[in-house]
Amino acid sequence: MSKMDAPADPLPNPPPLRGRGKVRVQSAPFDAAAEARALTAGRTDVGAVVTFVGLCRDEGGTLAALELEHYPGMAEEEIARVVDEACARWPLTGATAIHRFGKIAPGAEIVLVVTASAHRAAAFAAAEFLMDYLKTRAPFWKKEHRTDGTSGDWVAAKDADDAAAERWG
Repeated sequence: MSKMDAPADPLPNPPPLRGRGKVRVQSAPFDAAAEARALTAGRTDVGAVVTFVGLCRDEGGTLAALELEHYPGMAEEEIARVVDEACARWPLTGATAIHRFGKIAPGAEIVLVVTASAHRAAAFAAAEFLMDYLKTRAPFWKKEHRTDGTSGDWVAAKDADDAAAERWG
Protein backbone atom coordinates (compact mmCIF):
# COMPACT_ATOMS: atom_id res chain seq x y z
CA MET A 1 0.00 0.00 0.00
CA SER A 2 1.41 3.40 -0.92
CA LYS A 3 1.30 6.43 1.35
CA MET A 4 -1.54 7.80 -0.84
CA ASP A 5 -3.63 4.68 -0.13
CA ALA A 6 -3.11 4.73 3.63
CA PRO A 7 -5.82 6.46 5.68
CA ALA A 8 -4.60 9.42 7.69
CA ASP A 9 -4.64 9.03 11.47
CA PRO A 10 -6.18 5.52 11.42
CA LEU A 11 -8.00 4.34 14.50
CA PRO A 12 -6.14 1.61 16.37
CA ASN A 13 -9.43 -0.28 16.81
CA PRO A 14 -12.08 1.10 14.46
CA PRO A 15 -15.62 0.80 15.81
CA PRO A 16 -17.56 -2.19 14.51
CA LEU A 17 -19.98 -1.47 11.69
CA ARG A 18 -22.51 -3.66 9.93
CA GLY A 19 -20.06 -4.23 7.12
CA ARG A 20 -21.46 -1.44 4.95
CA GLY A 21 -19.99 1.60 6.68
CA LYS A 22 -16.64 3.21 7.33
CA VAL A 23 -15.87 5.85 9.96
CA ARG A 24 -12.72 7.91 10.49
CA VAL A 25 -11.86 10.85 12.71
CA GLN A 26 -8.61 12.43 11.55
CA SER A 27 -6.64 15.66 11.45
CA ALA A 28 -5.51 15.29 7.82
CA PRO A 29 -7.57 16.36 4.81
CA PHE A 30 -9.54 13.70 2.96
CA ASP A 31 -10.11 12.97 -0.71
CA ALA A 32 -13.88 12.94 -1.27
CA ALA A 33 -13.63 11.53 -4.81
CA ALA A 34 -11.38 8.67 -3.65
CA GLU A 35 -13.78 7.85 -0.82
CA ALA A 36 -16.73 7.77 -3.24
CA ARG A 37 -14.79 5.54 -5.64
CA ALA A 38 -14.00 3.17 -2.77
CA LEU A 39 -17.74 2.58 -2.22
CA THR A 40 -18.31 1.61 -5.84
CA ALA A 41 -15.11 -0.22 -6.75
CA GLY A 42 -15.90 -3.57 -8.36
CA ARG A 43 -19.64 -3.21 -7.79
CA THR A 44 -22.41 -3.19 -10.37
CA ASP A 45 -25.33 -2.97 -7.91
CA VAL A 46 -24.75 0.71 -7.03
CA GLY A 47 -27.01 3.12 -8.87
CA ALA A 48 -26.43 6.25 -6.79
CA VAL A 49 -23.66 7.83 -4.75
CA VAL A 50 -24.33 10.98 -2.74
CA THR A 51 -21.37 12.93 -1.41
CA PHE A 52 -21.59 15.81 1.04
CA VAL A 53 -18.55 17.85 2.07
CA GLY A 54 -18.90 20.38 4.88
CA LEU A 55 -16.45 23.29 4.66
CA CYS A 56 -15.18 25.84 7.15
CA ARG A 57 -16.67 29.29 6.46
CA ASP A 58 -14.80 32.55 7.07
CA GLU A 59 -17.84 34.14 8.76
CA GLY A 60 -17.65 37.32 6.70
CA GLY A 61 -13.86 37.54 6.91
CA THR A 62 -13.74 37.47 10.73
CA LEU A 63 -12.72 33.82 11.17
CA ALA A 64 -9.06 32.80 10.79
CA ALA A 65 -9.64 29.18 11.82
CA LEU A 66 -12.09 26.88 13.52
CA GLU A 67 -10.54 24.56 16.08
CA LEU A 68 -12.36 21.26 16.46
CA GLU A 69 -11.79 19.10 19.51
CA HIS A 70 -13.23 15.66 20.14
CA TYR A 71 -13.22 12.93 22.71
CA PRO A 72 -11.14 10.15 21.06
CA GLY A 73 -12.95 6.85 21.04
CA MET A 74 -16.29 8.38 21.98
CA ALA A 75 -16.52 10.40 18.76
CA GLU A 76 -15.77 7.35 16.60
CA GLU A 77 -18.27 5.20 18.51
CA GLU A 78 -21.05 7.78 18.21
CA ILE A 79 -20.45 8.32 14.50
CA ALA A 80 -20.35 4.53 13.98
CA ARG A 81 -23.70 4.21 15.78
CA VAL A 82 -25.26 6.79 13.48
CA VAL A 83 -23.77 5.18 10.35
CA ASP A 84 -25.10 1.80 11.53
CA GLU A 85 -28.52 3.37 12.04
CA ALA A 86 -28.47 4.80 8.50
CA CYS A 87 -27.49 1.39 7.12
CA ALA A 88 -30.40 -0.17 9.02
CA ARG A 89 -32.95 2.47 7.89
CA TRP A 90 -32.11 2.55 4.17
CA PRO A 91 -30.98 -0.09 1.67
CA LEU A 92 -27.42 1.22 1.42
CA THR A 93 -24.63 -0.65 -0.27
CA GLY A 94 -22.12 1.47 1.67
CA ALA A 95 -21.59 4.59 3.76
CA THR A 96 -18.56 6.59 4.80
CA ALA A 97 -18.34 9.33 7.44
CA ILE A 98 -15.09 11.21 8.01
CA HIS A 99 -14.79 14.08 10.48
CA ARG A 100 -11.67 16.17 10.94
CA PHE A 101 -10.29 17.69 14.11
CA GLY A 102 -7.66 20.34 14.84
CA LYS A 103 -7.39 23.85 13.43
CA ILE A 104 -9.29 24.11 10.16
CA ALA A 105 -8.83 27.16 7.91
CA PRO A 106 -11.72 28.75 6.03
CA GLY A 107 -12.35 26.91 2.78
CA ALA A 108 -10.97 23.61 4.09
CA GLU A 109 -13.03 20.45 4.50
CA ILE A 110 -14.39 19.53 7.93
CA VAL A 111 -16.71 16.61 7.32
CA LEU A 112 -17.46 14.09 4.59
CA VAL A 113 -20.49 11.85 4.23
CA VAL A 114 -20.76 9.45 1.29
CA THR A 115 -23.70 7.10 0.83
CA ALA A 116 -24.24 4.51 -1.89
CA SER A 117 -27.39 2.63 -2.80
CA ALA A 118 -29.10 1.00 -5.74
CA HIS A 119 -31.43 4.02 -5.93
CA ARG A 120 -30.95 7.76 -5.39
CA ALA A 121 -33.76 8.32 -2.89
CA ALA A 122 -32.12 6.09 -0.28
CA ALA A 123 -28.67 7.59 -0.89
CA PHE A 124 -29.96 11.18 -0.56
CA ALA A 125 -32.08 10.47 2.53
CA ALA A 126 -29.30 8.58 4.30
CA ALA A 127 -26.76 11.34 3.59
CA GLU A 128 -29.10 14.00 4.94
CA PHE A 129 -29.88 11.87 8.01
CA LEU A 130 -26.18 11.35 8.69
CA MET A 131 -25.38 15.05 8.49
CA ASP A 132 -28.35 16.04 10.66
CA TYR A 133 -27.22 13.61 13.33
CA LEU A 134 -23.51 14.42 13.04
CA LYS A 135 -24.34 18.07 13.68
CA THR A 136 -26.22 17.21 16.88
CA ARG A 137 -24.88 13.93 18.31
CA ALA A 138 -21.20 13.65 17.41
CA PRO A 139 -19.09 14.80 20.38
CA PHE A 140 -17.10 17.63 18.79
CA TRP A 141 -16.46 21.08 20.23
CA LYS A 142 -15.67 24.05 18.02
CA LYS A 143 -13.72 27.14 19.05
CA GLU A 144 -13.39 30.18 16.83
CA HIS A 145 -10.05 31.90 16.17
CA ARG A 146 -10.54 35.43 14.84
CA THR A 147 -8.58 37.23 12.11
CA ASP A 148 -7.79 40.01 14.60
CA GLY A 149 -5.77 37.51 16.65
CA THR A 150 -8.29 37.04 19.44
CA SER A 151 -9.88 33.78 20.45
CA GLY A 152 -13.53 33.74 19.69
CA ASP A 153 -16.27 31.83 21.38
CA TRP A 154 -17.01 28.16 21.59
CA VAL A 155 -19.66 27.55 18.95
CA ALA A 156 -23.04 26.82 20.51
CA ALA A 157 -25.47 24.24 19.21
CA LYS A 158 -28.13 25.67 16.92
CA ASP A 159 -31.86 25.13 17.40
CA ALA A 160 -32.24 24.62 13.65
CA ASP A 161 -29.79 21.69 13.77
CA ASP A 162 -31.73 20.07 16.62
CA ALA A 163 -35.00 20.54 14.74
CA ALA A 164 -33.52 18.97 11.61
CA ALA A 165 -32.40 15.89 13.57
CA GLU A 166 -35.76 15.56 15.39
CA ARG A 167 -37.62 14.98 12.14
CA TRP A 168 -35.94 11.58 11.82
CA GLY A 169 -37.66 10.43 15.03
